Amino acid sequence: MRAWSWCARLLLLLPLLRPARTQAEGRVTFLPGAPQNVTMGVNQTLQAVVAAIPVDVAFVTLQFHTQDHNATLSYYRVLRPGSFLTAVDSGLLSALQPAQMSVSWFLSSPAGTSVTGTGLVLSYSSTDPVPGACNMEFNLEVDPNVYVRYNLYETTIHFAPANLGSDRGVTPPPCDASTGADTRWRLQYDVYQYFLPENDLSQHSLFSAIQAVADVRGLTQKGRRVLTLSFTELTLAAFTSIPGQGVVYSVVVRDPLLNSSASYLPVHTYACSFASTLDNCRTLGRTSTKVLFTLTGLAGLFVCFFGHRFFKCELFCMGFGFAAFFFFVLITRTAELDYNLRLVLSAVIGVLGGVVLVMSWWRFGSVMACVVVVGLMLGFLVASLVLFTPLGDLDVFRRSDVVFWVTFCSVLLVVPLFFVRWPREGNILTCGVLGAYAVVLAVNAYVYTSLSYITLNILKRFLNSNFSAAFTDVPFQTIDFVMITVWVVLGVGGIVLQLHRERTRPFFPPSPYLMWQQERERRETNVLDPSHHFPSLPNRLLARVQQLSQRKEAVGEHTPLLL
Repeated sequence: MRAWSWCARLLLLLPLLRPARTQAEGRVTFLPGAPQNVTMGVNQTLQAVVAAIPVDVAFVTLQFHTQDHNATLSYYRVLRPGSFLTAVDSGLLSALQPAQMSVSWFLSSPAGTSVTGTGLVLSYSSTDPVPGACNMEFNLEVDPNVYVRYNLYETTIHFAPANLGSDRGVTPPPCDASTGADTRWRLQYDVYQYFLPENDLSQHSLFSAIQAVADVRGLTQKGRRVLTLSFTELTLAAFTSIPGQGVVYSVVVRDPLLNSSASYLPVHTYACSFASTLDNCRTLGRTSTKVLFTLTGLAGLFVCFFGHRFFKCELFCMGFGFAAFFFFVLITRTAELDYNLRLVLSAVIGVLGGVVLVMSWWRFGSVMACVVVVGLMLGFLVASLVLFTPLGDLDVFRRSDVVFWVTFCSVLLVVPLFFVRWPREGNILTCGVLGAYAVVLAVNAYVYTSLSYITLNILKRFLNSNFSAAFTDVPFQTIDFVMITVWVVLGVGGIVLQLHRERTRPFFPPSPYLMWQQERERRETNVLDPSHHFPSLPNRLLARVQQLSQRKEAVGEHTPLLL
C-alpha cells in the first residue's frame, strides 16, 4: 500500500519535474524569470506561452533577443498595425485581467532565414511602475522597449515614459492630467550600461550578458549606472560609439514613494553592422588605416628609444602627427570626401608638416621653438588623458563646450612650460610617452583596445558638434591592462635609455645651417687656415675645364737629383 502511495505522489509531481523550458512543434513555454534559447526555422511562427501566473501579478513582459537577425514579436498570429515589433531586441508588455492565468504571444522570423535568440518573461505586481505605459511616439500602445541608434561618433538610446502601476482590471492613472506627487511624474529613470568581453563577437557571449542583466536585480548588481533622469528631462541618453565592442543598455524605472521598480527591456549594439560588406563587425578596420597606423607604430618605437639621438627624425615624426591630425579635422568638417582620400591627403600634409618643422630647425636653429611644438604634442596627450578619466563625464563638461575646451587648452598649454626649464628632459620624456602610445595605436588597428579612445574621443568632439552630450565611458578589461603595461614598460624603458645615453652629450645637436655659416666665416677670416687660400668653386670649375681643353706647359727646369 505504501508503494502505491509513493507511485501516486510521483505521478502528481511529474508535471513539476518537467524541464522549465520546453519547445514543442510550433509552441514554446516560458516560466517567469527563466531564460530560454529559442530557434525558429525559415518563415516559422512560434506561439510563446506562459501559464500558471499568480494572482498577485499585474502585468508581464516578454523579451526576445538575437545577435544580428531581426525577429518579430506580436500579440497576434496575423500581424496587425500597432501590435508587433520587429528588431534584434524586441519586447511586449501584457496587462492581466482579473481572472487571467496565462498569456501567449507569437514569435516569427521575417527575414527568410532561421533565427536563434534568447527569450525571457518577467512578472510584476500592481505596485511596480509600468515601463512605456505613457508612450506617445512609438508604434506600440504600451512600449517597454529601449531604442538604440548609432553613428561613427555617438550611440543614443531613447525610451517611452512609464506610468504608475495599478491592480488587474483597474483603469491606469492618466499620464498627463497633472504633475503632482501622486502621478507618474514622481518616477525616476536609472540608465545602465553593461560591456561585453572585448573582442568577443560570439552569440554565446551576448546571450549570457543579456540574461545576466535582463531584470532589475541583475542590472543593478552587474551593470553600471550612468545617470538618473527625472520627470523634467527627456527620456534619452547619448554615449560614445565603440565599433566592435558589444554594449547592453537598459533602464530601471523607480517609484520612490512605494520603493518599487521595473526594468525596460535591454537593447544591445556593437556600433557596426554584421551585414555590411565593408567594415563588417568581424572585419573592422580599413586597410588604409592599418597601413598608416602600422607605420606610425614603427616610427613611434624608433622615437621611443632613439628620438633625441636622431633629432631630425624626431622632429619629422612630431611635425607629421601635428599637421596630419589638424588637417584631418579641418578637411572632415569642411568637405565631403571619401575616408581613404581624406586619410591620404592628411598623410601628405603630415609629410609636409614634418619637413617644414625639420627645415625650420635646420635654417634658423631655434631649438626652443621646435621643442615647444613637441611639448604641445605631449600636452595634447596629457589633456586627452585627463578628460578620458571619469572627470570628463561630469555634467559641467558634457553640457558646456566652453568649459570643456578651456580646460583642455589650459592643460595643453601648461605642459610646454616644463620644456622651458628642462628642454632636454622634456624632449626625451615626450619621445618615450608619445612613442610608446603610437605602438598602442598600432596594436589597436588589429586588436581592439580602449586606450585608443584617449585621443579618439577628442577627435570625435572636434568633428561632431553634438558629441559633447555623449558619455565617453569605455570598458577596461584584460587586454587594456596588458596594453597599459606595454605602454608603461616601453615609455619608461625609452626614457631611461635615452637619459643614460645622452647624459654626456650636448643638450641638442647644432643646426647644420648655422654650422655651415660659421665654417664659411672662419675660412674667410682666418688667413692661417689653408682653406682660406683655396680658389672659389666657380674658379675651380673653370680651371678644370681649361685643363681638359689645353695642355699645361712645364715651368722651370727639371734636373735629376745628384747623388
